[in-house]
Amino acid sequence: MKSVFADRKAAIILLAPALLIYVVVMLVPVLSSLGYTFYTGSPITGFTFNGFNNITRLFQDKDVWTALGFTLRYALVVSVLQIALGYALSLFYLFVLRRLSTLVRTLVFFPVVLPTVAVGLLFQRLFAIVPQNGIANTVVEFFGGHALSWFNDAGTAFWVIVIMDLWRSMGFYGVLLYAGLLDIPDDIIESAKLDGASGVRLIRHIVIPLSLPVLLSSIIFSINGTLKVFDSVLALTNGGPGNGTTPLTLYMFQTAFSYGDYGYGSTIALLLTVICLIVTVLIFRSSRRDLTKG
Repeated sequence: MKSVFADRKAAIILLAPALLIYVVVMLVPVLSSLGYTFYTGSPITGFTFNGFNNITRLFQDKDVWTALGFTLRYALVVSVLQIALGYALSLFYLFVLRRLSTLVRTLVFFPVVLPTVAVGLLFQRLFAIVPQNGIANTVVEFFGGHALSWFNDAGTAFWVIVIMDLWRSMGFYGVLLYAGLLDIPDDIIESAKLDGASGVRLIRHIVIPLSLPVLLSSIIFSINGTLKVFDSVLALTNGGPGNGTTPLTLYMFQTAFSYGDYGYGSTIALLLTVICLIVTVLIFRSSRRDLTKG
């Protein structure tokens, strides 16, 4: 095996198909999208070169900053809650349920595989006010409150989206983090317990440091996924009311495909890409500092 990889020609022949697929599927679309940022128009109307006008327009577009604000707020709230709930579930599986956790893990993971449109329709019914109250408004009225029109206000619609996406995703992060916890040797846990570590102290000083690699991976998955949220918002609110729940991805989609401005849509996509890269680099740098201190 070593002799094969030591031969440059053999290595190139083995890697060429994968590299070709990567270039065609990943690099060519990325470079094409980057090139569109210097143009305006669409394949139907034709493209017109406009230099850096799309960049200038980006910084002057209030709708972009509204969408960016929603995206960052959504990413922060959902990422924190996804990791917190997922880690709590993984600890529950490991220390409470143990061998009996298989059924519970399956049930909690089940929403992950459901179609987004079906989940969106389900939550529309759960939080409905017309033609009849959903379960949410029924509970509100039971405790003496008034039925709310959840989707007519950007604030309440935001929290419905958060609840829906947490319900869908916490099972995935629970299983992912649980797999990381299983790699912690049992003798270390037992030794810590014999030394008097239990409860919060055991989790803080033993479990979390030893599960830091998978925890870091989960944080990166979560933040990059939430920054690129699209399908759940489209299925539940379609960005409404107005543009109150419109993330950058949906605004990009509307600009490029509904309004036919591929150049400006690609510029919005470039902004989102830069944000994802910056966040990922910051996470890696902070994790390296923590590992160095440890």
